Amino acid sequence: QVQLVESGGGLVQAGGSLRLSCAASGSIFSVSNMGWYRQVSGEQREWVAGITRDGRTNYADSVKGRFTISRDHAKSTIYLQMNSLKPEDTAVYYCKADYRPTMSAYWGQGTQVTVSS
Repeated sequence: QVQLVESGGGLVQAGGSLRLSCAASGSIFSVSNMGWYRQVSGEQREWVAGITRDGRTNYADSVKGRFTISRDHAKSTIYLQMNSLKPEDTAVYYCKADYRPTMSAYWGQGTQVTVSS
């Protein structure tokens, strides 16, 4: 099993920056891809960015050029650097880890990001 704990959310003005962290523990050697998702209350959870075990990244069009995902294997942590934040980035952000042995996914508890205009 894998445990994920997100941190770094908060309130920021439009145009500002935040960096989210997701620390993984447990059977992390069996984790392959990881990613960030976000969800607005009453809406579906949407994918934001992903990173493979060997560091390849991809992004949703809505955040491309503003957000950067990175991975520190030594710390078993992934990050989401969010720049030029917009009010529409307001959501609860979740970290996800793909677990190879069971082809399943683990989720963190989420961290709230609020961008004021």
